[in-house]
Amino acid sequence: MHYSDLGSSGPHLLNHSTGRRTRTDGLSQSVFVLEDDADIARLVQHHLEAAGFEARLFHTPTNLIPYAERKPPALFLLDIMVPGGDGLDICRRLRNHAGLSTIPIIFLTARAGENDRVLGLELGADDYITKPFSTRELVARVKAVLRRFERPTSPSIISFEEVIIDASAMQLKVRGELTTTTATEFRLLDYLARHPGRVFSRDHLLDAVWGDARFVTPRSVDVYVRRIREKIEIDPENPRYLKTVRGAGYRFELPKGE
Repeated sequence: MHYSDLGSSGPHLLNHSTGRRTRTDGLSQSVFVLEDDADIARLVQHHLEAAGFEARLFHTPTNLIPYAERKPPALFLLDIMVPGGDGLDICRRLRNHAGLSTIPIIFLTARAGENDRVLGLELGADDYITKPFSTRELVARVKAVLRRFERPTSPSIISFEEVIIDASAMQLKVRGELTTTTATEFRLLDYLARHPGRVFSRDHLLDAVWGDARFVTPRSVDVYVRRIREKIEIDPENPRYLKTVRGAGYRFELPKGE
């Protein structure tokens, strides 16, 4: 079956007492789903809506970004291999889009190799789910990613030299310029900067920042550290702030006197 937007009839919720779907415009978080397999798309839609989300389906990437520009979703769920493009390219475009760059992205794909997962991370994905998948786990991980995107509880601002980390606004400014980060990047940076001088293992950082996300590995932490260094360090290859402690993990160093 060919379809360009299975969600064109509008968002609905499943009412378990009546078995009917009711509209939830403006009441639920929306998820944009890019999936070319109609059966999988409808399965994902059903379980997301049953969990209280709006689900809008896209068979090809053509209209996904224009729709998102008009009404940004809470989260993107992207297949990688779809007609007319691929989810990796969409992820790259979203992360470079001024108005959509901070929205979380989960890949849902049959490409299960570690290199594929790392590539997804490098492009800015926040989770990576491989097919076949459990619908219960899918919904749980959507909720887990959205929880990670809640604003940090500490409202204080960390400022040193030309870097300002504003937790309440979830904004990073470097050398006077607002610097785009994903929420996961920001949470990792904020966590490290609030514990200067302490050495954290990769496993500790996984627990503190990612929680129960199963797709992340110690190598995933390295990817995010590299992305953070590229944003805050003048010379990412010789970092002043975010240091590697060989054999142990990472340590954040504030300049003396800060």
